[in-house]
Amino acid sequence: MNTFVVDDDAVVVPSWVVDHSAFRRWARSEDFPETGSVCFLNRGVWVDMSKEQLFSHNQVKHEYDFTLTSLIRAAKLGRYFPDGVLYSNDEAGLTTQPDGIFISKENFASGKVRLVKGARGGFVELQGSADMTLEIVSRSSVRKDTIDLVEQYWLAGVEEYWLVDVRGQRLDFAIYRYSTKGYVPVRKHNGAVRSAVFGRSFRLERAQDELGHPAYTLHVQ
Repeated sequence: MNTFVVDDDAVVVPSWVVDHSAFRRWARSEDFPETGSVCFLNRGVWVDMSKEQLFSHNQVKHEYDFTLTSLIRAAKLGRYFPDGVLYSNDEAGLTTQPDGIFISKENFASGKVRLVKGARGGFVELQGSADMTLEIVSRSSVRKDTIDLVEQYWLAGVEEYWLVDVRGQRLDFAIYRYSTKGYVPVRKHNGAVRSAVFGRSFRLERAQDELGHPAYTLHVQ
């Protein structure tokens, strides 16, 4: 098993973590790191302890969290979970922490996605095939988000993969829709991209606030 370290901050992977099943046991234990991103994908451990950029990651993520949570709550579609939640799929051999993840009430009710209890009570993990996952690309996550997770989320049966990259001059927002042969990018129409999961179209806009910092708005149509 390989360990891929992007930015290490004294994270020690136990010697007994040799496969996905062992990683999941570690992830639910008290010894698992409480900060950073530690995942299992492509049959290895991926560690990224780099600091989060404020205006190319944190504030973008917040806008998606706010907009999608409001939409989902108003329509009673299911539950949106922001960054920090463990998501696993045994068929894909994947455990990761998406920047956002949506589970419909139908998939909860059918058992397609289930809640996993922690060692000391409560629920600490989602397991199964999610309706939608969101990743915001950062300097340290380019390969993971644009290559590795494209394959891993597809293997996990995730219906839509949302990928956002606003680094530098970029303002890229794409939705990849599941097909039996791989993900298919959804074509944009008048700058908006339609989600079959939510039955709405979305367009990301960037402006500047009164201090000259980037400010983002996710428009829903």
